[in-house]
Order: sequence, then structure tokens, then C-alpha cells
Amino acid sequence: MLGDSDRAARFLALTGLTPEDLRASLDSPATLGAVLDFLRAHEPDLLAASEALGVEPAVLAGARERLGA
Repeated sequence: MLGDSDRAARFLALTGLTPEDLRASLDSPATLGAVLDFLRAHEPDLLAASEALGVEPAVLAGARERLGA
């Protein structure tokens, strides 16, 4: 997700996170949920991330439900 500078800037602006905050909280369920919500909210982002990860978009989108609140 952060490989694209426009997408990264949009994510950081929407979440209020700094790059340092993001790195420090990558193992946090809340951060993971925010990333998945961000990707699900804009299909081109979801498709790009799923392609980069080598998973189907539905699997990536469904990860949010499996993560829980």
C-alpha cells in the first residue's frame, strides 16, 4: 500500500498517522483494521494491494471481518 506515494499520503492524511506511528503499530489490530478499511473503501487501492500480495481481492477484503473490531 505504501509503495505508491499518492496512496501512502492519502492513507496517512486520512488516519492522522505519521510514518513512524505506522511502523510502530503494525502489529496492532486497530492499525491493521484501519489499513483494511482504507483498502476496502477504494476499489483501485484494494485491487493494487491484492495484486501486490498475490491474493484475491475478496480474500483481502474479507480479512477485515476475520480481524474483528
